[in-house]
Amino acid sequence: MKKIISLVATSLFLFQTALWAQKEQVVLTISGEKTTLEEFESTFKKNNRDSVITPAALDSYMELFINFRLKVDEAKKLGMDTVTKFKNELAGYRTQLARPYLVDASMLDGLIEEAYGRMSEEIHGAHILIKCDPNAAPNDTLRAYQKIMQLRNKILSGASFEQVAKESSEDPSAKENSGDLGYFTAFQMVYTFESAAYNTKVGDISMPVRTKYGYHIVKVLDKRPARGEIRAAHIMIRDKADDKDYSKNKIEEVYKRLTSNEKTFEELAGIYSEDGSSAKKGGELPWFGTNKMVTEFENAAFALKNNNDYSAPFQTSYGWHIVKRLDYKPLAPFAQMEKEIKSKVQKDSRADKTKNSFLNKLKKEFNYSENEKVINAIIAAADTNVFKNTWTLKKKLKKSVICTINGEKVTGAQFADYINHKRPTKLKMSPHDFVANEIKTYTNDRVVQFEDRQLENKYPAFRMLMNEYRDGILLFELTDQKVWTKAVKDTAGLRQFHEAHLNNYLWPDRAQIAVFTCENAKYAKQVREMITSGDYPIESIDGEINADGQIHVKYDTGTYSEEDRPILKNFDWKGTGKMNAKDIDINGQFAVVDVINFIPAGPKKLSEARGVITSDYQNFLEEQWIKQLRADKEGKIIINKDLLHTIH
Repeated sequence: MKKIISLVATSLFLFQTALWAQKEQVVLTISGEKTTLEEFESTFKKNNRDSVITPAALDSYMELFINFRLKVDEAKKLGMDTVTKFKNELAGYRTQLARPYLVDASMLDGLIEEAYGRMSEEIHGAHILIKCDPNAAPNDTLRAYQKIMQLRNKILSGASFEQVAKESSEDPSAKENSGDLGYFTAFQMVYTFESAAYNTKVGDISMPVRTKYGYHIVKVLDKRPARGEIRAAHIMIRDKADDKDYSKNKIEEVYKRLTSNEKTFEELAGIYSEDGSSAKKGGELPWFGTNKMVTEFENAAFALKNNNDYSAPFQTSYGWHIVKRLDYKPLAPFAQMEKEIKSKVQKDSRADKTKNSFLNKLKKEFNYSENEKVINAIIAAADTNVFKNTWTLKKKLKKSVICTINGEKVTGAQFADYINHKRPTKLKMSPHDFVANEIKTYTNDRVVQFEDRQLENKYPAFRMLMNEYRDGILLFELTDQKVWTKAVKDTAGLRQFHEAHLNNYLWPDRAQIAVFTCENAKYAKQVREMITSGDYPIESIDGEINADGQIHVKYDTGTYSEEDRPILKNFDWKGTGKMNAKDIDINGQFAVVDVINFIPAGPKKLSEARGVITSDYQNFLEEQWIKQLRADKEGKIIINKDLLHTIH
């Protein structure tokens, strides 16, 4: 029986080993270090997205990949992956790369779609607020909730929402606007408030909703399709306290000039508009949508049906305006906005939903359990030292287990250490409430941290991405030392390289010339005569001719080849050292060229071509470095070409 069991176990082991070998197909081995087909194929396709895959292309990329691996291995051999700077940089990248893996992706997608759906509709809402601090004690929170419920019941019993808002809302603006918030859409209010508004029917009043400001009830006054965005210009005349008719009379005068086509809208804005920031731009304003301007201005602007239409004068709290529509765009399709909305969702308070959902999934996956008895004892042991970073627990509570995550125990001592390393916090809540909140935050964070540590094992794509970043940082640092910075700092080596490759850096035939571009043949003749006489320095001739303040002649000088200055192709200039006697027609003007000095072809000085020589020297250093690395690994680089060529 034992033999049979042993035989079955051996067969299972061999079968599992065969499966693993089949899964881990090695396409490259360098001194025992293996690269799987999956890893190579992922890198190849990422860097050759639009290329046709052929055996030749795979072979060529493999050589580049080997060079890459040799450099990275050299960096590891030098211990560059153990340096603190490297570790910190990689940790920073890892934090960014891990974020998409530490959310409930399906819920995130749902929130993105929900947000876009809400953006297609605008809500006209009013609210009543009873303030309540986010960290308020339970009794204070209850009192705020009871008060807002009393106000809601009062309104449902027949009281005017507007009057109750004026008398009882703790939003200071309610005294003036009766709680009216105007129209708004997604991302313009706190998410919980937004949800209450969108989930309430027109004319109804929501149940109390909690935000960071306190408790609200929301009355929905209207719903309408999204207006989109408009680009407009305006002319504004501000009201004057001592002359109530001034702004109206002035805007009507401007409107009359506009309708009579006396001047353009832009000209009138520049002359009359008292909005200094837009007047100098013809009255133009940035793009805006709902809830970005005062209601009267928005309504007047969006009422214009066509580009270049303008309104009759209208009044806002700022004064009197005329608005002109410049352009309009409706809400963009979802595909165009998805990325932008995702970014907003991840920064918005609605992201808490994905965090909570994700936490619940992780807790189930990791068999998470809490010891409520221990947690309650730790909360009871809280005192004011929790705010001073000097809190201590009794020995028994230190050893006690708060929670277990996949068998990993979290103790009271670890939580106390966490509290004592937080920045001192001044809060209205009691030490017990503070510790109760913090212990929930701490245990949740530990669950996410546990998941974070598993990412490389759970997600091959994440593991490969981290490897790319790690290798990329190492490659950059070592290449900088071996090639880039070395080429700049090694002046002796750069000079030797230049001298050994002089024929690679040659000037063509060139000439130092003076070019006079003349208004007509008369001035061209005058220039030639002044040059021939020798009575005038070359650089003063244009000044003499242009003494009347008019530009009859333009002068410039420099050293050029025919490629640099095609005008030289119009006459024989090499070696003559003489003035060109023939006028050259340039777009109806006449050019006179004086060849001051002919410079035959020859090598460039290092100072004249340092940039390109340094670049070539860097390439030379890299080639030599790769040759050395390959020589050191001779016979230790094994490519499985048959496997390599299966990539398609």
